[in-house]
Amino acid sequence: MNIKQVVGKLHLWLGLSSGLVVFIISITGCIYAFQAEIQNLTQPYRFVEYQEKPVLPPSQLKAIAEKELPGKKVHAVLYAKPGKTSQVIFYDFDPEYFYLVYLNPYSGEVLKVKDENADFFRIVLLGHFYLWLPPELGQLIATSATLIFLVMLISGIILWWPKNKKATRQRFKIKWNTRWRRKNYDLHNVLGFYISLIAIILALTGMVFGFQWFAKGVYQVAGGEKELLYIEPASDTTQMMTQSDIPAGDRLYAKLRAENPTAEVMEVHAPESNTAPILVTVNEDDGTYWKTDYRYFDQYTLKELPVKHIYGKVEEAKSADKLLRMNYDIHTGAIIGLPGKILAFFASLIAASLPVSGFYIWWGRRKKSKEKENNIAGSTWVQS
Repeated sequence: MNIKQVVGKLHLWLGLSSGLVVFIISITGCIYAFQAEIQNLTQPYRFVEYQEKPVLPPSQLKAIAEKELPGKKVHAVLYAKPGKTSQVIFYDFDPEYFYLVYLNPYSGEVLKVKDENADFFRIVLLGHFYLWLPPELGQLIATSATLIFLVMLISGIILWWPKNKKATRQRFKIKWNTRWRRKNYDLHNVLGFYISLIAIILALTGMVFGFQWFAKGVYQVAGGEKELLYIEPASDTTQMMTQSDIPAGDRLYAKLRAENPTAEVMEVHAPESNTAPILVTVNEDDGTYWKTDYRYFDQYTLKELPVKHIYGKVEEAKSADKLLRMNYDIHTGAIIGLPGKILAFFASLIAASLPVSGFYIWWGRRKKSKEKENNIAGSTWVQS
């Protein structure tokens, strides 16, 4: 066997072993690509009429939302850009629940109480990350299949590579005026080649999410020196907060809003324990995440606390930190806006088709081989 034959066998058996998982990951990624745009078009409770007046502080929005979901723990209060509703986020791991309460930020009117675990796009996302399995098992299977898919993309490029100039012309176009088996073969090879670069980027960024060792390796190669794990600094429980009639979260929101008047998204997180800080996130662009400032404050003194991981102030992030922070936006294509999402959508759609077209190529060859064997056996029987 020559090199291409060996690569062909590897490509075949890896494809058969991972095809179903690759299909699920790709098709769910394709569906999720425009989730923000679709939700904005189909969910009117996400918008309110802009008013030239101050919005309600976090404590008031939190109190209103808690009446809708008594006994549930508030995770954060989110302020979107002008013209959009605010959200009070209820989230906990045990018991696992995830609710969003949409409110008019000017009046506090409750517009929608939504169970995110029953949301269509939330279900799609869980399939993309975990294949609808328990997270530990699902993530391992999904990320392993992504690694296999990366190997298949490289082996596919080797198999696609033309032998000579004459063959080169046939590698870039699909023959439509031929039988289905040949069209399927061209669809698999030609489309697979055209999306290979984008698909490799999607696979690599997906592995950053799934394999901690891979994320650390990428970060270290890029020259990173901070921690990747999201570890919060601790509040000093020996200190007492300065007496004030204004709640701590409200004071911090007012302070950071004054410092960042053009920020499109601000999120005030409730402390998870008596030692946890108050986290306030500030993002100038609601279309991406990598530019978000993560600001931590002692919940007793309101003193800002330094962090040792990559999720701090974006102005303090080095190149390696920014690369890892950009990972989600690169993975979704949002890093370059709508054109990037369109590219990610079509790349995911074609990637979902590759296991299907590849299976039909294998099945057709297998069927043809069996027919040939039967013909030879029948010919031998007649001669005898």
